Amino acid sequence: MLVTDGAGGITHRKVAARADVPLGSVTYHFSSLAELQAQAFAWYVEQRTGQFADLLTQVDTREDLIEVLVDLVQGGPSRRRSAVLGFELHLAALRNPALRALTQQWTTNSRAVLARFTGPQTAAHLDALLEGLIMHALLATEPEPRQNTRAAIVQVLPPVTGPGE
Repeated sequence: MLVTDGAGGITHRKVAARADVPLGSVTYHFSSLAELQAQAFAWYVEQRTGQFADLLTQVDTREDLIEVLVDLVQGGPSRRRSAVLGFELHLAALRNPALRALTQQWTTNSRAVLARFTGPQTAAHLDALLEGLIMHALLATEPEPRQNTRAAIVQVLPPVTGPGE
């Protein structure tokens, strides 16, 4: 529902209808729409953090990391849904400071995962780049060529100087 209606389009009535429960059940468990949104977004951040960490568990080389990140940006419909939810959270946090803790948690978590491969400073740059690339992919009328996404990611990652890469 957050994907189709956005944070601003959520109502207790719509949630009850979608969940096929009485309206009173929704208003009993969530006294306000802000509480309902906060819990929905908290669940999203928890789920997405785990998925992002899992995505990078098989990464052994710089090239593996690059390919996984390109796939993340270029992802299909299921990735699009998740990205829309993420940006809905960011947009809602602009208007609701209580949600900013969740956006900060997501940023901290994703940078920590990336820092295992890049160090903290590069992870921060890469995280910002990925957010921008994903937003551009969501808004584009024509998909960005894979090689362009790859080139942008490669440019942020320092060259490997150690043995075995």
